[in-house]
Amino acid sequence: MLTGKHLIAGQWMDAADTFDSSPASGPAHRFYSGTPALVDQAVKAAEAAYESYAFLPDATRAAFLNRIADEIEARGDEITEIGVQETGLPAARLQGERGRTTGQLRLFASHILAGDYLDVRHDEALPERAPLPRPDLWLMQRPVGPVAVFGASNFPLAFSTAGGDTASALAAGCPVVVKGHSAHPGTGELVAQAIDAAIKALDLDPGVFSLVQGGNRSVGEALVQHPLIQAVGFTGSLGGGRALFDLCAQRPTPIPFFGELGSVNPMFVLADALDARGAQIGAGWAASLAMGAGQFCTNPGVAVVVAGDGFDAFQQAVLDGLQATPDQTMLTDGIAQAYRDGSAHIQSIEGVEQLIGAECGIRAAAPYLFSVDAATWLAAEALSEEVFGPLGIIVRAESAEQMQQIARGLKGQLTCTLHLDDGDHAVAAALLPVLERKAGRLLANGFPTGVEVSDTMVHGGPYPASTNFGATSVGTMAIRRFMRPVCYQNMPADLRHSQLR
Repeated sequence: MLTGKHLIAGQWMDAADTFDSSPASGPAHRFYSGTPALVDQAVKAAEAAYESYAFLPDATRAAFLNRIADEIEARGDEITEIGVQETGLPAARLQGERGRTTGQLRLFASHILAGDYLDVRHDEALPERAPLPRPDLWLMQRPVGPVAVFGASNFPLAFSTAGGDTASALAAGCPVVVKGHSAHPGTGELVAQAIDAAIKALDLDPGVFSLVQGGNRSVGEALVQHPLIQAVGFTGSLGGGRALFDLCAQRPTPIPFFGELGSVNPMFVLADALDARGAQIGAGWAASLAMGAGQFCTNPGVAVVVAGDGFDAFQQAVLDGLQATPDQTMLTDGIAQAYRDGSAHIQSIEGVEQLIGAECGIRAAAPYLFSVDAATWLAAEALSEEVFGPLGIIVRAESAEQMQQIARGLKGQLTCTLHLDDGDHAVAAALLPVLERKAGRLLANGFPTGVEVSDTMVHGGPYPASTNFGATSVGTMAIRRFMRPVCYQNMPADLRHSQLR
């Protein structure tokens, strides 16, 4: 079913250069490389489609999102098969991620049908008001225009071709151009086929969606710098995301770059909780840390503890859990190499004690666990940088006050977690005002690797966790990234949008 081609406004197109996929198993497939010329063609088609798509009734856009979900489900077995081959992820994980992907699409369909996303406001005219009359004023949110979306390496479905960024942008009324990720180009193409089928079924302008496969850095650079692109959704590394963010800011007309760049997601294990159930918390952390080879942006990579009666049980439970974890296949050779390099860098820092860790295959990952005292953590900034994979660091604080010092020194995070019992509430109350300025999501007595797709979820945080602390890439509020408020003053009723009549 794979063509290896790009989908440009309803046409499957080739190019001069090609690249071969690098699957974890099964045969490699050849794909045509993206080019700036293909990007230009896709973006111009998206701009041409904007007016017809942005002014569709909500019911039609909702039907489109639901039809995409239907078409993805109809191709479910094929998507799972190629996804397993390309990424090395187990079939059950990909099936679950497919359900999350279609669930997101259906959630946004329901969300726009409810109408609240428009944030409609009205100030009635007051012609007799003194000293000046007030005009008739209406406000509503409107789509910004064509949106660029970058596929993510670690979520080939939920954060890629038809993932949350694409779903929320399409729901907002924005045409989308996706830059496919070279780690899973076949998965991306099959999902693009599903979107193409939905466009044809509803007879929409084909420019509403295009997929340009990767190939080299020029494709992504051309996409974010194209003058018709109005916003960018990105999930990936800090280095790659920051480079694209800078390009967006340097444009003659700068545009918002909504980059989710990962974090270490620290946990603070408070004294009473540690003493009462240190082993239970340690076992839970080990399971969360190693889940999916640690390839989640919410992977809890750091545990801050004040050593007490439960510390030894906590640490031993973490060790037991990680030692029982087999080597796991990573998403790409490059990610596996970066994990090895990051682990080696942590080992080289003076004052770091390695508790567990072993060499493994070229595309495999074995867990690493390190231990440092608070002084070492505070002095070595590199310890707070994300190592993408199943690597954990225990930070030993001497007191609740030192735990607070660690919290104040944190960079921006996607999540921060408190493990606490009733006797810890005073310490937790002192930490919360600090932590809520550091993260987009605060947890109590849990692990952050599960991200609920809902109205209340926030998946974002202060930089470097994300490039826009006021946004989320998960949940229905994600639609706000691709809309802007417009005020209509004294506009005749028959010229106002139907939602304002």
